[in-house]
Amino acid sequence: MTYLETAAEFYREVAQTPQIGLCCVQSSPLQLPGLKVPLPMQEMNYGCGTTVHPTELSNQPTVLYVGVGGGLEALQFAYFSRRAGAVIAVEPVAAMREAATRNLELAATENPWFDTSFVEIREGDAFNLPVADASVDVVAQNCLFNIFEPEDLSYALKEAYRVLKPGGRLQMSDPIATRPIPVHLQQDERLRAMCLSGALTYEEYTQRIINAGFGQIEIRARRPYRLLDTQTYNLEENLLLESLDSVSFKVGIPDDGACIFTGKTAIYCGTESLFDDGVGHLLQRGIPAAVCDKTAARLAVCQPGEIIITDSTWHYDGGGCC
Repeated sequence: MTYLETAAEFYREVAQTPQIGLCCVQSSPLQLPGLKVPLPMQEMNYGCGTTVHPTELSNQPTVLYVGVGGGLEALQFAYFSRRAGAVIAVEPVAAMREAATRNLELAATENPWFDTSFVEIREGDAFNLPVADASVDVVAQNCLFNIFEPEDLSYALKEAYRVLKPGGRLQMSDPIATRPIPVHLQQDERLRAMCLSGALTYEEYTQRIINAGFGQIEIRARRPYRLLDTQTYNLEENLLLESLDSVSFKVGIPDDGACIFTGKTAIYCGTESLFDDGVGHLLQRGIPAAVCDKTAARLAVCQPGEIIITDSTWHYDGGGCC
């Protein structure tokens, strides 16, 4: 049995018998006025963070959600796009499609604004998304891509890039590892399906997003997720996994490399009222300006002593330098 077959079997099990706390850290359902999340949907909330960022969802975007789960985030996306077919949820496991359908029908009885036509559930997977090129505004996935082998992850990212419109957004939440996961855990297909052993490091994860063609990445959140302890997982030292929420944009990659925003700012403290770096970045004296990591690195050395670079907050919601 391949790791993908193991994952499919695992998700058949949790679709038929929801297990609260299984697999991933339970993220609190996004609280929105007039949104009621049915209890069975909450019990199937297996995501490790959130991909639903309200500031990204103006103008009723068309959303492709990969791996429908219990339907919770599909419902949340539909809250912002209240029209037939606005959310396309792609799911390879029949039992999970059936469970999500039941949950969305229940949601329609509890939310007067919601119609089940807003979410269309289609059979398919991350490697063969059943939509045309450049046809959706947002692609989202929560705690799915981390179960893939690295080369499969790259394929899934390129497939997401294919279906996004120019300027579209890939909104993801995945576990990452604070150091490389040992081979004996990577090869445990059950642990991989449980979102515990397929995570890449932050550097590996973001580089694969860039390699797929995305020119800008914004980190929305980064927080502790799970601890792989020495006794349970046969490790020499404990290994911390983190949850990373990111938004990646289908824009060109600049000549000097992709822009990754992690919440850093640059503060000019020289004698002039304004600092111009000559490539489009203006800093007013004493006022922090959001900058991407590559700009932060360059500014830190171009004016020693006159520009302060603050640390990454790992929480960024737009308005930066690029």
